[in-house]
Amino acid sequence: MTAPFLTFFETFHIFTVILYIFGVMKEDKRTFTLRELADLTGLPIRTVRYYIQIGLLDRPDGGGRGAHYTKRHLEQLIEIRKWQQAGLSLKRIRELLNMENTETLVPPPRPQERGSIEVRSHVMIDQGIELTIDPARSNLTPETVRQIVDSVIKAYEKIQTTKQTAQKGSSNEN
Repeated sequence: MTAPFLTFFETFHIFTVILYIFGVMKEDKRTFTLRELADLTGLPIRTVRYYIQIGLLDRPDGGGRGAHYTKRHLEQLIEIRKWQQAGLSLKRIRELLNMENTETLVPPPRPQERGSIEVRSHVMIDQGIELTIDPARSNLTPETVRQIVDSVIKAYEKIQTTKQTAQKGSSNEN
């Protein structure tokens, strides 16, 4: 019962931060202290520092007590949280942040490497005929996958029916 409660508040917090970005931060000159940045993103200060240390988050502008963070830092942290909530490792998040286009809803698939393990769906159409679907690469909803499978099976059955009809027609002629 507590999990949906936490999820609601996490979602509410992220929604609040997004509203803050679009509403209050119309000017790009607004700066934040480390404490303000951590509070806005719901992360501990220690975690923000760790992200800077491992190169996941850009270093602050200025140094020492004069260090400050900008809208760019806030947006980076929101992106990091989004990918973390999707279940990605920090290593994978770093790869995504270094890519050109991070606007996609689903993270692009990791390049295949020797020894990598992948999960795929195999749909049996008929003996020796399978449809293979890679969910990570296809970016399809389960409903869309079901529609594709149904369409492929119907098309295969139509081909088989046409083939059998043609064979019966040629055997009747003989």
